[in-house]
Formats: sequence, C-alpha cells, structure tokens
Amino acid sequence: MIPIEHKEAKYINPLARFVTAEAIALLLKVNITQIKYIRCWARVVLVVGVKFSRFVSYADLPPILAAEAPNTADIIRWRKRWNKNNHQAPQFWLEFYKQKFEQAVNVSQLYAWGQLVGLIKFGLSLVTVQKLRHFYSDTKAKLENVLLMAA
Repeated sequence: MIPIEHKEAKYINPLARFVTAEAIALLLKVNITQIKYIRCWARVVLVVGVKFSRFVSYADLPPILAAEAPNTADIIRWRKRWNKNNHQAPQFWLEFYKQKFEQAVNVSQLYAWGQLVGLIKFGLSLVTVQKLRHFYSDTKAKLENVLLMAA
C-alpha cells in the first residue's frame, strides 16, 4: 500500500478525496510499484517514486466510488483545468474507468461505476463515451454470464 499523506497541508483540497495510486500511475505512465509515496499538499499532489518526483494537479485525477460523489464545486475546478485540454478530461480517464469496469465483481458495482461516469461524461469526448459504453456493456454481459453459469 502506498502511503497518501495529508500532514503537510493546513488546507486540504476538496479534490484530495479522489487521489489514488492507480490513477496517478496511469497519469504518469509508470508502474504502480515505482511509486514510493504520495503527499497531498494544499494546491498540488507530490508523487515521489523510483528515480522520479512529480507534481500532479488534483483536477487531473478522476472521481472514484470510494469517495463522496462529485459536486458542482468539483466540476468547476475540473472545467478550469480542462480549459487547457480542449475542455475535456485527460485521456487516461478512459483507461482508468475501463479498468474499474473490468474490476467490478458484480453487476451492482459495475452499475455504480457507470453512474459515476454518467456524472462526468460532459467532460469526455464523444468517442471516449462510446468506448466506455462498449466496455460497460461487454463487462455487464460477462458478469451476467457468470451469474447464469453459477445458477
């Protein structure tokens, strides 16, 4: 488990609840085992790994189920950041949510991830949304198949 520390900041960024080692590894295009630790500062996230040290914006990280759902203030923060990226979420979000769909252990968990993606699809390109729908339906079919086999 990679430690995620908040002790350096007197102010914790509201988007800090979405900081995960998985998302940071995908964003930085490194293996998760290369990350030594993650420190959440007031305005940025410091990621220290094997032979690298990088600052990451909170607004580059996708929302997760384990945290409170995104609210209007979060969306405003993302939109400000996305102004530099054709008003769209970072491309790695596709791979992140694809992995989350594939990691779902049952249809209800998959549905919850689908609902979360539905909340933020305004920031995804049409092609990305179509790909995620395809991954979602494929995963749902596999999970339902497993249920039928078990019955």
